[in-house]
Amino acid sequence: MRKFIYPLALIPLSTGALFAESYSADVWADNWFEMRIDGVQVAEDSVPITTERSFNAESFTFEAELPFTIGLVAKDFKENDTGLEYIGTRRQQMGDGGVIVQIMDAAGDTVAVSNAEWQCLVIHTAPLDKSCETEANPVAGEGVCGFESSNEPAGWDLAGFDASDWPQADVFSENAVDPKMGYDEINWDETAELIWGPDLEQSNTVLCRLTVE
Repeated sequence: MRKFIYPLALIPLSTGALFAESYSADVWADNWFEMRIDGVQVAEDSVPITTERSFNAESFTFEAELPFTIGLVAKDFKENDTGLEYIGTRRQQMGDGGVIVQIMDAAGDTVAVSNAEWQCLVIHTAPLDKSCETEANPVAGEGVCGFESSNEPAGWDLAGFDASDWPQADVFSENAVDPKMGYDEINWDETAELIWGPDLEQSNTVLCRLTVE
């Protein structure tokens, strides 16, 4: 059976290594994620988002100085801006997302987990009307298949960014997300929670951030 945990290389972030510490992280995402620390990418999902049922967990390490800001880009698969998948088949549907994160220090102590303390901004929402899911010929931006999309705000993954107007992350149960393939390979901290935007089906691309003091 394929094991869906992919160790990634240690990535130093600090130019002044005197105060840098080593951290390990585990992330499970439906379907894809990228993690940045203080604006620098430290991990990207090794399974392309276009892979059908691309559920997997990633385990990796990085170096950083406290305090540091986590910037997480999380995406659910969609074929186009309708937000649908399997378009034109009997399986045509809205996808659903979900992501869970934990970060430990070199001593194995948990320093950050995904929970309602994170702030998450949705930058792609579709379809705006869920009845688009049953359209015979769904066209993005037409009829019930409207969508909302925006670019990543400049500097959103840096400590100095003003995220005061960003909403808190929405927390979902395991039952709601139904995490598969790789999730059970990780020994999750009991305080780590599955988070996403406000709607598991309509929130397709989510930017989440947290500063670790």
